[in-house]
Amino acid sequence: MPVTAPFNSAKQPVLVLGLGNILLGDDGLGPALVREVGHFYKNVEGVECVDGGTQGMALLGHLDGREALVILDAYPGSHAPGTVSVLGGSAMLDALAAPSTSSHEGNAGELLAAAALLNTLPKSIFLVGIEPEAVRAQSGLSDTVRRALPAALVRACVIIEQTLLTLEFCNVGATRADDRREEAESVISGRAPEFSEP
Repeated sequence: MPVTAPFNSAKQPVLVLGLGNILLGDDGLGPALVREVGHFYKNVEGVECVDGGTQGMALLGHLDGREALVILDAYPGSHAPGTVSVLGGSAMLDALAAPSTSSHEGNAGELLAAAALLNTLPKSIFLVGIEPEAVRAQSGLSDTVRRALPAALVRACVIIEQTLLTLEFCNVGATRADDRREEAESVISGRAPEFSEP
């Protein structure tokens, strides 16, 4: 059943942004994860998924006019490799305020700070991150991070659905949220294809 958008904007209100360098091992988990999220939300009104790679500040224009932003990225939070972290709001901004140690041409914190300065930062912001194990010149993710991707996918889908419901953008309510969560959880139980390399 088609969903009619109540927003008068050419942009979808929820932006899911994958960040990272696919040539540096686990730094490429953002692009890998946003591809999987994109499979679930292809043609879903209200959501746009973008592989931001290492574009850094060039992504500022994508943030303007959004109601919510979900960033998918490697997040070195001093946890065990493969740990999935979810941050939001001011806690997210504080955590990302540290100087960049990644290969990004301007990390997520710098991107958000610039958007805030320009008054284009979405009202709701979230980070779904995974603690990397190996950030070095290599193609593909470590086994530890690869095993964590399904859990991160579930967390991302839950955030997206809750955000759509908050925005009253979804006219099938909790039913679709439950369906989406079930689809994501099927990845963990092995009923869905494994994550593929780019």
